[in-house]
Amino acid sequence: MRDRKDQNESGSGFSRRDFLKGSSAAAAATAMATSATESPAQQSQSQGNVASAEARDVTLSINGQQHTLSLEPRVTLLDALRNDLNLTGAKDVCDTTTCGACTVLIDGKATYACARFAVECEGAEIQTVESLRNGSEVDEVIEGFVEHDAMQCGFCTPGFVMATRAFLNENPNASLEDIQKGLGGNICRCGTYHGITQCALQIAQKGGACSWLNERLVGDLVAKTA
Repeated sequence: MRDRKDQNESGSGFSRRDFLKGSSAAAAATAMATSATESPAQQSQSQGNVASAEARDVTLSINGQQHTLSLEPRVTLLDALRNDLNLTGAKDVCDTTTCGACTVLIDGKATYACARFAVECEGAEIQTVESLRNGSEVDEVIEGFVEHDAMQCGFCTPGFVMATRAFLNENPNASLEDIQKGLGGNICRCGTYHGITQCALQIAQKGGACSWLNERLVGDLVAKTA
C-alpha cells in the first residue's frame, strides 16, 4: 500500500490531490465567467433596483361621480377605492380572489374588486356599498340584513350586500335554491348564510324591489348602454 501511495503522489500518475486542485480552479473560472457575462437586467434584479411602471392618470366613475387618480398600472380597483378614495366598504380579507368580501358592481355585474386593475375599469360604471345609503335611507338589502341578523363580524357583509343586490337586480323573483346558488361566490366565515338567504328571499317575494337610490343608478346604467 505504501509503494502505491508514493507512486500516486510522486510518480507520473494523476493523484487525488491534483484532481482536487484542478476542480477548484475550474469552479473559480466558471464563477468569474458567469459574473462577467451577467446581463444588465439580471444585475439590476440582483441589486434590488427593479422599478415599477410609472403612475398615470386614471378616471373612474364611482357611484355616479368621476374621480381622476394618479395610479400605477398594477394598482387594483380595491386598493384604489380604499387607499385613494377612502371608500372602505369593500374589504381586503382573503387576498386570493376567493371570498367575495371586496365585491362591487361593475356595469351592474358583481365583481371582485381585488381581481381587477383600476386601469381596466376606465369607462365602466362602478357601484360600491356606500352608494346604497343616503342619510337615513338605505337599500332594502341592508334593511333585510339587519332584520334577519345576517351579520356577525361584519367583514363579509358589504360584499354580500353588493352580491345580493346584483343578484336580485337580475333575478327579482328568485327561489331559495336560486339564491343559494347565485350567492355561491361569497363566503361568510361566521356562518350567517341562513339570515342572508332569508333576507334575499323576502325581497325576491316582493319582486326584488330596488331602493330609490339603486333605481336611479340602474336607470343611469340602462340609459348609458341603450
